[in-house]
Amino acid sequence: MFQLQEIVDRLGGDLLGEPALAVARVATLEQAGEGDLAFLANRKYVAQARACAATALIVSPDAVEQMSGRSLIVTPDPYLYFARVAQLFSPPPAVQPGVHRLAAVACAVPGSVQVGPGASIEEGVELGEDVVIGPNCHVGRGTRIGRGTRLAANVTIYHDCVIGEDCILHAGVVIGADGFGFARERSGAWVKIPQVGRVLIGNDVEIGANTTIDRGALDDTVIGDGVKLDNLIQIAHNVRIGDHTIMAGCAGVAGSAQIGARCMIGGQAGISGHLNIADDVVVSAWTLVAKSIPKAGVYTSNLPLQTHGDWVRNFSHLRHLDALAKRVRHLEQQNNDGPKDRDPG
Repeated sequence: MFQLQEIVDRLGGDLLGEPALAVARVATLEQAGEGDLAFLANRKYVAQARACAATALIVSPDAVEQMSGRSLIVTPDPYLYFARVAQLFSPPPAVQPGVHRLAAVACAVPGSVQVGPGASIEEGVELGEDVVIGPNCHVGRGTRIGRGTRLAANVTIYHDCVIGEDCILHAGVVIGADGFGFARERSGAWVKIPQVGRVLIGNDVEIGANTTIDRGALDDTVIGDGVKLDNLIQIAHNVRIGDHTIMAGCAGVAGSAQIGARCMIGGQAGISGHLNIADDVVVSAWTLVAKSIPKAGVYTSNLPLQTHGDWVRNFSHLRHLDALAKRVRHLEQQNNDGPKDRDPG
């Protein structure tokens, strides 16, 4: 539980109201009650905020007049402030140093590191202070994991990978599996290309459950600082993702694509291989990126939802676009080749 003044002292903002009021959690406008701190991030919910039973509200400066009589924390970005308050109320579990008796460890382990049951850590691994290795994780030889990074249960990190500081790898993440590289025989058989690169992951990276990041074929796969990856994402070999880019669930990035900094990639978007995407690009959900994007902006290639009957009729028109284009070209040619007005002189 925190008093409002304590929160403002830690996180900034302007306090309007009783400094000694105590709040125990953050809650939505709809569910908040006494002892809760709610937030108003969208002006269309002003009426709901005024009727909200929360002890205090986080609001932007332009909403203060409409919230008169309430205890308020005023900040330019209420949603961002809410995120920081939520962290304050819900810190990660404290590290419980020690190596579980059912873990298999073949390297030196700092005294501040926690290693769970069933974990296996091979020789040559370097662990920073306050690292957490969850139950049944595997860390391959020669891998380096930076200070404060946490692996949930069943994370697998292959050999010689590098994970930065203060990262979070959720359950089932696989780092450094072989990239999908094969050459084809004339007979049609496939010959495996050894994948000898690494995966390099920066600081403050979060990787969602069951996401996979393949090691490079020759060069490294590189994930920049502050990148956030949702669940069930596939990052192929030699991909490079710039700092603070975020990707939603089920997105896929093919080999050797380069994604800039501060990009936002929607769920189930697909990015073809060997493309370059500029900084500050937003790719909408379900979009297929089949060519490089050299300029910042929002890009979408998906179709809106429609009834099945409408889709069938529209697709029928699409099937005839080539024929329609030929007819238009033919008519244009006829017009160009037709009789010209003669000069009456």
